[in-house]
Amino acid sequence: MTPRDDYRDPLAAALHRGLGWLDQMPERPIPPGVDGEAVKDALGRELPQSTQDAREVVERLADAVEPGLLASQSPRFYGWVIGGTYPVALAADWLTGAWDQNGGMRYASPSTTAVEDLAAQWLLDLLGLPAHSGVGFVTGATTANFVGLAAGREHVLAKAGWDVNAHGLAGAPRVRVLAGAERHGSVDLALRYLGLGAATLVPADDQGRIVVDALADELAAGDGPTIVCLQAGNVHSGAFDDVGAAVAVAHERGAWVHVDGAFGLWAAASPRLRHLTAGYETADSWATDAHKTLNVPYDCGVAIVASPQDAHTALGVRAAYLVAAEGSTDPHEMAPEMSRRSRGVPVWAVLAWLGRDGVAALVDRLADGAAALARGLADVPGAEVVNDVVYTQVCVAFADDATTGAVSAALRDEGVAYAYPSRWRGRDVVRFSVSNWATGPDEVAATLDAVRRAVATVG
Repeated sequence: MTPRDDYRDPLAAALHRGLGWLDQMPERPIPPGVDGEAVKDALGRELPQSTQDAREVVERLADAVEPGLLASQSPRFYGWVIGGTYPVALAADWLTGAWDQNGGMRYASPSTTAVEDLAAQWLLDLLGLPAHSGVGFVTGATTANFVGLAAGREHVLAKAGWDVNAHGLAGAPRVRVLAGAERHGSVDLALRYLGLGAATLVPADDQGRIVVDALADELAAGDGPTIVCLQAGNVHSGAFDDVGAAVAVAHERGAWVHVDGAFGLWAAASPRLRHLTAGYETADSWATDAHKTLNVPYDCGVAIVASPQDAHTALGVRAAYLVAAEGSTDPHEMAPEMSRRSRGVPVWAVLAWLGRDGVAALVDRLADGAAALARGLADVPGAEVVNDVVYTQVCVAFADDATTGAVSAALRDEGVAYAYPSRWRGRDVVRFSVSNWATGPDEVAATLDAVRRAVATVG
C-alpha cells in the first residue's frame, strides 16, 4: 500500500461528510441539537485499545459531532461577528492542511510564505494602510490586538529608555493605556496578557465612539509612556471612532495608537463606506480578522504594524537553528507563534478570486443587509432599533428587558434565524451582526418573518 492509499479513504470520507454538512446549511436549524455529553457518549468515552479503521473513525466523528454543531455558517446566523466560509477559501484551507507547512519560517516554506507576502501586500492596499507596514497572520482578533499592543509597549518603553526584553516590566516606567469606555473585551485581554493592567477608560458617546475632547483631557492629565486604543466598528452599534482626530491629539503627546478593527477595518475596502475609516492610516498598529468579514475559515486574525521593527523586537527571536536569509525577516517575527499553519493562504485565495471590486461588493452587501434588517425590524410591533445603523450591526429592544429576553429565546428556540442577547447602554437588546457572504434579501426577509413569529409567540 502506498502512502497515497493511506490518505485516500479517510479524505474521501471527509469530503463526502463535509459536503453533506454544507448542503444542509440553507435549511438546517441553527442551534445545536444535542449537548456535549451526548457527543462524548456517541464518540465513545474510552480510549480504544487497538488501532481502528481510519475511514470508520472519520465517519464516527461526523456522526457524533454534527448533531451538536452550531450552524454558524448559515446565512441567517447573526449571533456574533462570525462570517461564513467562501468555497474558494475552504478549498485553499484544505490544501493548506494537506501541504502541512510551517508558515512561521520563510526558509522552511518559501512557497506558502510567498503566498502570504502577496496576501499581506494586497490587504494593505485594500485597507489603505501604509505599504511599508508589517503584517502577521495570527489566530484571531484578540491575538492581533496582542501583537499591535506588544509592538506599542516595546516602542513607548524604548523611547523612555527601558529595554523590556532585557529587564522585563518590574521596575519599568508605568505604561499608561487609554481606551474608550466601549472598547471590546479582546483589548482588555491583550493588555492583561502583556502585563499592562486595565486601561483608563475614556467616555464614549451614545453610539460608543470615544469622545476625542475627553481623550485630549486625559492625555494632558498625565505623562510617560502612553498607548491609546481606538476602535473601528463598535460591537453593538457598528460605530467608528474619529480616529484621525484622536490620532492627532495622541501623537501630539507622543502616544502609540492602536486600532481594534476586528470587523470594521474592512469598511476601507468599499468606496461607499471608506469615509468611516478616514484618518485610520495615521495610527501605529491595527488588528482585524479575516474570518469575520472576508469569510475565510477559522483561524485567521491579521495584525498590522506601521513600524515592523517594533513588532520584530517585541516578538521575534533569532537562533542558529532557525535558518534565515541574510537581511530577511521571518513571519514568526510578526506573531507570538514560531510554528503555525499557513493561515494566510485562504486569505490570498479569496482576494485573488474576488478582486478589488468583489471585496468592495462583499462589504457593501453586508452593510446593505444590516440596513434592510433595521428597516424591517422598525416595522415589527413593539420593536425599537436602538443604534444608528452605519455598518453591519443592528440592536433591537422591546417594551422591557423581560420582553426582549423572551423574544430572543423564542427566536433561538425556533432556529430559523439566530441572534444573540446582549446588554447595551442599560438595556437588554437582541444583536444582529450581518457577517455572512451568503446573506441576501431572501435571508433578510426570512429573518424578519422569524422575528415576527417570535414576537407573536411572546405576545
